[in-house]
Amino acid sequence: MINFNDLIHVTKKKIFEKQLFSDDDGFRFATPWPVAEYRAKRLKCSILADISCGIGGQTIYFAKECEVVYAVEINPVKLEIARKNCQLFGLDNVKFICGDALSKNVIDQIPEVDIVFSDPARPATEEERNISKLIPDIAGVLRAYSQKTEDFAFEVPPQLPPHRIPFDCEMEYLSLNGELNRLNLYFGNLKSCIVSALALPGQIKICKKNGDDEKATMNYTNKAGTYLYEPDPAIIKAELLPEFLKNLTSKADIFHIDHKRLMLTSNHNIKHSMIKNSYRVVHCMRFIPQEINKELKKRGYGTVLLRAEIAPSMYWNIRNKLEKNLKGEKKAILFKKGELAYICENIS
Repeated sequence: MINFNDLIHVTKKKIFEKQLFSDDDGFRFATPWPVAEYRAKRLKCSILADISCGIGGQTIYFAKECEVVYAVEINPVKLEIARKNCQLFGLDNVKFICGDALSKNVIDQIPEVDIVFSDPARPATEEERNISKLIPDIAGVLRAYSQKTEDFAFEVPPQLPPHRIPFDCEMEYLSLNGELNRLNLYFGNLKSCIVSALALPGQIKICKKNGDDEKATMNYTNKAGTYLYEPDPAIIKAELLPEFLKNLTSKADIFHIDHKRLMLTSNHNIKHSMIKNSYRVVHCMRFIPQEINKELKKRGYGTVLLRAEIAPSMYWNIRNKLEKNLKGEKKAILFKKGELAYICENIS
């Protein structure tokens, strides 16, 4: 028996819509509720099987949208936590099954379903995320449940780029509040395009479909215009920058700040829901901290957010030089590109 008083009652970070029971591991890999809600609405059907359900964070939302949900989990403790969490939401349409999702015993307990969803376990850390390290593996689930349905959805590590997904499926890169959060794979009738980028909240989506061979002109520049823009990270990871550029109301050029930061620049103030941050370029000068400090004082800045490819051991040393004796009210965002510094203000 599980003593639920010994479990974590999750409240922090607003990962869940309401307080849920969890263990440490379950909390670490839990699906944020806006993501769980979105996926449940996209996969709404009569009967769904949720493979590797964990503590039930996603199962809850499937049960809200579907008539019947089969929740499978190999860990009996997590399964009982999932059962308890479904009870907290007053849900009684979930059938819980404990066991290996690829075993005959478990498969025989699941009838024909509309959709199989799987959020496989993965190593806590890897030098490079590898789709072959997921348990249960995607190919195994597709084979094992091929007689149950032709429609599958999987969650896999979002660090995987499209060219490392060896399946015929839709690859949906999803961001939450401007941060890359999930990668969903959709098979069968669930596939609506080749690759997509989705931003939550708001559900703004950029897609690439079969036959979309016409690309926007990709212009690169080493000189910033009046404005700098950070595209949503889901667009970058999905490699959909050409498709995104075609959606903009004004022309923008690609502006590489450094190895980590790809931005867009334009002389036009562009608005788009999948632009994470927008900046106005105030001044450009050589990256000499003492000279930049003088310029910041003259322009009335009080704090500086340094966005640069700098060794962590040097960051605060440089930032302290930049902010020395600043007394203004304004906040500057400072980008370093090579030997140049761009003093900017956030306008988004």
